[in-house]
This record gives sequence, structure tokens and C-alpha cells, in this order.
Amino acid sequence: MATDSVVSMGATHVSGLAGRYATALYSHADEAHGLDQVVAEMASLGRLIEESADFRRLIESPLIDVIAARDAALAVLRAQGFGARVCHFVGVVIANRRLRQLPDFVRAFAALAAEKRGVVIAHVTSAHPLSDVQEQALRARLIEAGYNQVQLIQEVDPSLLGGLVVRIGTRLYDSSLKSRLQRLQYAMKGAA
Repeated sequence: MATDSVVSMGATHVSGLAGRYATALYSHADEAHGLDQVVAEMASLGRLIEESADFRRLIESPLIDVIAARDAALAVLRAQGFGARVCHFVGVVIANRRLRQLPDFVRAFAALAAEKRGVVIAHVTSAHPLSDVQEQALRARLIEAGYNQVQLIQEVDPSLLGGLVVRIGTRLYDSSLKSRLQRLQYAMKGAA
């Protein structure tokens, strides 16, 4: 399962503050002919935020001084091998006192980059992790439905009991057992 940046074709548009930050970084990287590197590094930054509890605490803490937060964040990024553009971007985010919104900016950048590249993101939630065969079958069905370049982002939610929930942009395809049981329950209440 790839974890590069992704987006829903035409359905997801970056907007608001996160969109402005993402657009600025995208434009800067594109003009400097370093877009592929920045896209890869921003995807890595997203993974770092998800996987490192210490880095998340740094981002989320309102008690850390701006200068200390900048120094700590940049030290982590440099140690992880991030380039100057991403480090400068994070520095600007911190200087503007927006560190807590960094995950939103990373997601908005991923969405913008995918949208520009024509990649469709499908958020797939299942009760159990999909096998490779199931993932390929789902990808084939999405291609049949007209989504050519598809990237799957998988999430496991045992409360679904079975089936899948697939979200592509604003479209939701829910074939989970949980939803079917809820619909049956509502139908039975209406019949009583």
C-alpha cells in the first residue's frame, strides 16, 4: 500500500488557510524545479507526524515557546534528512504560530499535489486488513467505475463487522455489515 500524496480527482479542493499554505509551498517547489522531492518529503513528514508520539506532542503542545519549538522541530527534521524547502516551510509555519495546524497543512499539500497529478484517493475502511488479492480486486472495481489512477488509503475499524466503506471525495460507498444491520433495524422499527 503506497503512502505517497494523494487526492480525489476534482472532488477535493484545498481551501482555507491550509489550502493557502499548501498552494504556496507547491508553487515555490514547482518554480524551483524541486517538486518531486518536496512531494516525497511532505509525505514523509506526514508519516513522521503519525508515527512519532514525541513529534506529535511537540506539535500539539501550547506550552512550548515558539523559538524552542522551531529549534526542536528543525533539529528533528534535519536529523531525518529533510531538505531545505520543507525545513523552511515548517519554520514559517512555526513563526506564524501555526504549528498545531501542521498536520492539516501536510494533508492539504498531499491533496493539492495529487489533484495536480490526477490521482484519485480512495479511503477504504474495513473490519480486517485487506489481503493483496482483495486490494487488487477493489482497485480493479474502482478502475471499472472510472477512477483511473487510484491510491488506496486503508483503515481498519473492527466495529464494521464485515464489508467495506469506500470514500472517494464526497462519494461514499458503504457495504459494511454494520450499516446493513442498522438499515434492517430502522426498517423493522418502521414496520412495527
